[in-house]
Parts: sequence; structure tokens; C-alpha cells
Amino acid sequence: MLHRLPTALALLGLCTAAACAQQHAYIQGTKIPDNALNKSLLGTIEDYRHAVERGDAKGLMLMASPKYSEDSGTPTVVDDYGFDGLQGVLATRFQQAHDIRYSMKYVAVSPSCTELEAGCLAKVDVLIDASFTITDARGQARRLDKRDQNQLVLEYSGTAWQFLSGM
Repeated sequence: MLHRLPTALALLGLCTAAACAQQHAYIQGTKIPDNALNKSLLGTIEDYRHAVERGDAKGLMLMASPKYSEDSGTPTVVDDYGFDGLQGVLATRFQQAHDIRYSMKYVAVSPSCTELEAGCLAKVDVLIDASFTITDARGQARRLDKRDQNQLVLEYSGTAWQFLSGM
């Protein structure tokens, strides 16, 4: 019986190694599978995040699709806007805010394709933790914090990911 123990341990080690090899690798700090499509997508979103921190409205407009549409998460259409309205929204918000900190936790990625190809759509669920400083009506600086969940929707144009909504 004891002579079978090394064989059993070796077999157990092989099975464990095989099981570990079957597990998917994840992008660091997330539970998002590590593959070329997801890396490309999250790279674009990181570029977006950095542009928000810089208050770069022009850079953000370059990331938006001409098909961009935002419903602001409300049932009324009064606050909805498209690509043209996005420019005004971004310019107004960045004129009022400075010292922006904008971090995201990537919760889930749902692409419509398995490879980068034109027309591929992807939904990315994120948790946002942000803070920024604004000047109030009395001229005093106020530091505000915002925590929210959001869904970013992007489309691959064939050369780059572009935002369809969620900015």
C-alpha cells in the first residue's frame, strides 16, 4: 500500500496542474478574461479615463462615435443628447470642475464578437469613484465626491473603439 502512495501523489499533481492550465487568465485587477479584444477595449477606456482627469473635452470628442446617443438614464427625452450635444455637455462640465480624480473598477465586459472586427459592439460595466473641485456661488472651492455605476457602450470601427454611449 505504501509503494502506491508516490504514484498516487504524482497522479494528483498532474491532475492539479492540468486543472490550473484550464483556468483563464484575467486582466490584472479584474475578473475580465485576458485576451486581445478585452485588452484593446480596456486600453481605450483607460485613455478615456485619463482624458476625463485632464479635462480634455476635445480628446473625448475624438473618442465618441458620430452615432453617439445619451439618454441620461431618465425616462424623459428632455435631457437626451447625441454627438453634437455631447460637445456642449463636456465643455460645460470641464469649465466648472478642476483637480479631477476619476477611477474605475471594471466589473464585466460583454462583446458581440470574439475578435477585433469592424462593427463589433461591447458593453462594459464599471464602478466609478471620482472627485473634483468646483467653485460654488459664493466663490468658495468645494471638493465633491461621486460614486456610481455605469455602462459604457463602444463599437469597433475597424481601426479604433468609439463610444456610442456612457461618456
